[in-house]
Amino acid sequence: EVQLVESGGGLVQAGGSLRLSCAASGFTFDGYCIGWFRQAPGKEREGISCISSSDNRTYYADSVKGRFTISSDNAKDTVYLQMNSLKPEDSAVYLCAVGDGYCAHSTTYAFPTAVVRWGQGTQVTVSS
Repeated sequence: EVQLVESGGGLVQAGGSLRLSCAASGFTFDGYCIGWFRQAPGKEREGISCISSSDNRTYYADSVKGRFTISSDNAKDTVYLQMNSLKPEDSAVYLCAVGDGYCAHSTTYAFPTAVVRWGQGTQVTVSS
């Protein structure tokens, strides 16, 4: 079955860390931009980070820059999001996505365009 499988969410105290994983099943990441969105209740979906499979360039929204690190294990077709110094405002459902376009980025966003596959989402809750 072709899908993205996410794991790694949970409950953590402010200042703590979590690592999210996004694994491809039934396809490979070759030629795609892979990234992470998040959505908190009552807020718009936010593209926070992405990585280009062609050159491994990484991009971050300012809201997570310096605290989150995206990386890729090409042999496993898995992308990770290491989240450090977590804040209560980081609480959201985090969704992995694979895009057939480019990695769009600016100071306020970073996400894959032309998304062809979404993960199921994983909840991250940061307590104060």
